[in-house]
Amino acid sequence: SSTVTGLFALGVLMVLAAGGIDVSFTAIAVLCLYAITKAVLAYWPNAPFVLILACGAVMGALLGACNGYLVHRLKAPSLIVTIGTQYLLRGFLLTFVGTLFFTVLPPRMDNFGRIALISITTASGTTAMLPASVLIFLAAAVLTWFLLERTLMGRAIYAMGGSLAIAERLGYKLRVVHVFVFAYVGLLAGVGGIVHASTIRVASPFDLVGTELDVIAAVILGGARITGGSGSVIGTLLGVILVTLINNVMILAGVPSTWQKVVIGAFILIAGGLFATRKKK
Repeated sequence: SSTVTGLFALGVLMVLAAGGIDVSFTAIAVLCLYAITKAVLAYWPNAPFVLILACGAVMGALLGACNGYLVHRLKAPSLIVTIGTQYLLRGFLLTFVGTLFFTVLPPRMDNFGRIALISITTASGTTAMLPASVLIFLAAAVLTWFLLERTLMGRAIYAMGGSLAIAERLGYKLRVVHVFVFAYVGLLAGVGGIVHASTIRVASPFDLVGTELDVIAAVILGGARITGGSGSVIGTLLGVILVTLINNVMILAGVPSTWQKVVIGAFILIAGGLFATRKKK
């Protein structure tokens, strides 16, 4: 249940650490999953899944890089820019690409969604499975950790999140960092979109809408500051698991879905208060 949210959260962590914020990643994900699925069904139904996933990654990275270029070029708050591109991408999708659901996916996407690493049959007869998409999630987590902790780009990201002026004086190229972090969140959004469609075996242009706040909440609960300069992959993964557990447990307990947002909001306030108190001490 955490796979797609986790992929999105790892990208958002990168942007938040650099002092920005991105709310267009769900629009990028939906555009990638729907447009690529439609194109594959029309022109190459038996395309390998790896190629489909790579197309999602490349398309998402290009759209994200456009966000990064606009943020740097316009010198505008990234929240405003990504709100604009979110509406732009969704409008383009619904107007020019399509609004029909695809309940029959390309065979390789459908087959990937059915692969189980572990399958367990419970006493009640239901089957629980660990999908292969978890491997993609773990690979993305390792890559993100490596980029942030073991590369010069990771140092530049944290430096820029701490202070743009100081990062520039240290010699970091802000344009390159801006384009990179937004391209990275776009790349993971494109991958997450393909994984999402393969998992639920439906390509819908209306999926994933409204999940942005859950993803951002998970990253913040994991210790990333909204002002930038901090955040870790381990903390983000724990935040994703916490948000997923809250949502799933409340559903299983029969609690109305409206209360899920109340509980997650309360967690964010408590976490924000604890972080602020710890910093003050």
